[in-house]
Amino acid sequence: MKTILSNGTIFASAHFQAVEALYIENGRIAAFGSKSEIMLQFCRPDVTVIDLAGAFVYPGFVDNHLHLPGHGMRLSMLDLSVASSKAEMFTLLKKQVQQTPPGEWVLGLNWDENQFPCQSIPNIQELDTLSDNHPIFLTRTCTHAYLANTNAFQRAGIRVGQNDPPNGSFGRDTAGRFNGLLYEQAAKPFYEAQPTPDYEAQKTFTQKAIQHALQLGLTAAHTEDLRYLGRMDALLRIYRELREEGHLFRTNHLIYHPHLPELDDLQLKAGDGDEWLRIGAVKIFADGAIGGRTALLSSPYHDSPQTSGIAMHTQAEFDHLTQQARKRKIPIAVHAIGDGGIEIALRSMERFPAQKASSYRDRLIHVQVIRPEQIERLKQLHVAVDIQPRFVASDFPWVIDRVGPERTDFLYPWKTLIDAGIICGGGSDAPIEPLDPLLGIHAAITRRKPKESHAGYLVQQKLNRLEAIRLFTLGGAQTATEEQERGSIEIGKYGDLTVLDRNLFTVDVDKILDAQTKLTIVNGRIAYRNGL
Repeated sequence: MKTILSNGTIFASAHFQAVEALYIENGRIAAFGSKSEIMLQFCRPDVTVIDLAGAFVYPGFVDNHLHLPGHGMRLSMLDLSVASSKAEMFTLLKKQVQQTPPGEWVLGLNWDENQFPCQSIPNIQELDTLSDNHPIFLTRTCTHAYLANTNAFQRAGIRVGQNDPPNGSFGRDTAGRFNGLLYEQAAKPFYEAQPTPDYEAQKTFTQKAIQHALQLGLTAAHTEDLRYLGRMDALLRIYRELREEGHLFRTNHLIYHPHLPELDDLQLKAGDGDEWLRIGAVKIFADGAIGGRTALLSSPYHDSPQTSGIAMHTQAEFDHLTQQARKRKIPIAVHAIGDGGIEIALRSMERFPAQKASSYRDRLIHVQVIRPEQIERLKQLHVAVDIQPRFVASDFPWVIDRVGPERTDFLYPWKTLIDAGIICGGGSDAPIEPLDPLLGIHAAITRRKPKESHAGYLVQQKLNRLEAIRLFTLGGAQTATEEQERGSIEIGKYGDLTVLDRNLFTVDVDKILDAQTKLTIVNGRIAYRNGL
């Protein structure tokens, strides 16, 4: 297939140089330059010409860290992120209970009490008033804290007085009784008690997520799916079938560490796959999340001095997992939010360093609280950082009180990391945050919520527009060591393009959020069209 794009502004080369026209052949960028040059050289009867009508062409946007089936589930389930108070959350739940057949689970996602005026949520007794025969199970926006009613506790086999499990805990009131909250691994029996979505439902969730991603201008994603899909063979089958059915979308897959034996059985390693699906790094959790105070800090939380968070593994256990990945020549991708979690990951990376000759980079995911000396150690390692700029909009200002003012200089320190020469890629962590990459770009530039007018939170960590856009283009390629294939509009790279109706470099910064996707082009083919 041969295609010319012209009559717009195309941000080509690694420097985002504005050119007038672009030629793609057999899925790869073959030439770019002035409209007259490209039309004269390549316009033939067998070439499709797309009139951009003044639109702006960027390298294909990439979400560097999300969970596609989880996002599809969010699109299909009760979304509590729209609740702005405890009362609204309760009203949404009451309506969902009324619509759910008796005995079936009521599942909701993405409540965030930090956005409520009273910063409180329904407790177990209040949930119990909604229904006697519906188990209710709700997932906080961070996915490291949960809320359940008595019926759900009974279905999960959790009895009054039961001790906390390893790497998790049950919330309790001042009398020691369950208050409905669950933290980390305490939620495991609740998941096990729920009906498992069958293969067709899992495929539908994934398909919905991909369709939504394309509508938002995303051409690729780094996704961690096995905690949703359960088995590696199901994952491979779903993405293969969706590709055969015509869904044009590239995926790089993080493999949750308990599934390493399945990679062995399938004889798969990092980099295996094809241009549409690639096996990436092994996903390991070092800690939890700041919202539920389960992110591991090196000293206690400022607003809760009795805890420093939760380590998902001891150092010895983490070292063992790292060695298992090294033995298979697969990089590790570590969920590490607090400086305590980052410390566990860094020690293991230093003891068992990745081989730079293998090209594949280790990855730290989130990195929201980090110490200066840890950044210096990061610079010595073959590692990239997956960041989620939208977390700034969701977590400030409450996060400052949670971790304490003494840690703010290196809180969500995206600019410091980039200035240190550390490769960073931008993502949403959907379904935890909205999938829209423009929200991430806007948050990276402004360090504030949409519609707020202040200078931003920790303004020294703001990114300029080029840095912010690169997070969602070149950064997404670099973290997967695929910068020779995609991430910028250069000759020989894949024809993956995001076409918007405005110039993100010059438009008023808050108008970035109003940009509309006109075309999403993957491998030189239109995967989504809106008006052009």
